Amino acid sequence: MISTTVDELRDLAVAAGDAAGFFPAMYVRVTEDIEARIAAGQFDDGERMERLIDAFAGHYIDARTGRIAVPRCWQASWDVAGDDRLLIAQHLLLGANAHINHDLALAVVEVAADVGGLEALEGDFHAINDVLAASFTGVIRDLDRVSRWAGEAAALGGGRLFNFSLRVARAEAWDAAVRLAALDDAGRRAYEDELDELVSVLAYLITRPMFPLGLGVWVARRFELHDPATVTRILLGPAPVH
Repeated sequence: MISTTVDELRDLAVAAGDAAGFFPAMYVRVTEDIEARIAAGQFDDGERMERLIDAFAGHYIDARTGRIAVPRCWQASWDVAGDDRLLIAQHLLLGANAHINHDLALAVVEVAADVGGLEALEGDFHAINDVLAASFTGVIRDLDRVSRWAGEAAALGGGRLFNFSLRVARAEAWDAAVRLAALDDAGRRAYEDELDELVSVLAYLITRPMFPLGLGVWVARRFELHDPATVTRILLGPAPVH
């Protein structure tokens, strides 16, 4: 159930104690927004979408809790969770990179096998883009409380650039799922390893931006909150009402 998934994500965010809590905190917000859209009947098949959301989040949760061998792209994210030189946004991007560019294709193929194939999933898969764009507005509002440059960056076009990049990444994840679905078991394992390696390289590039962007990161970091527990709490948003 999505509610159980949200609770697990929330627990992992709070328990992290460092920047590894930032991504699951943001993920809670997005997952709750998708759950609300499912309840409102905004997808073709709500039950099928619940399965996809749970399977997708399961890849992160299983890796984070050690239930599976940790992919290199996720390890690359957590290896720098204590690096105070990185922006909060960089830590969030590291999580999004591993989850969208690696985990998403795997989750889509897993669920598609039980719900009538990729074609059955495609429409709702792309419909999530609009939900993510709306969720980003709320995340930016709270991110601006811990990164005083975030609101200005979004107003200057950073928000539109993020949404565009997210759509591109999700489109590429769908293409990767199509390729995975056509392979046998040995081919899938080889492609998953190839995907993990590529996404690990992207993680390195996120942590080592080239000049002059690197200088901008150094300056922006001076305007950010440096207490991981407080950042995580703010990114989680309001406490759930039971």
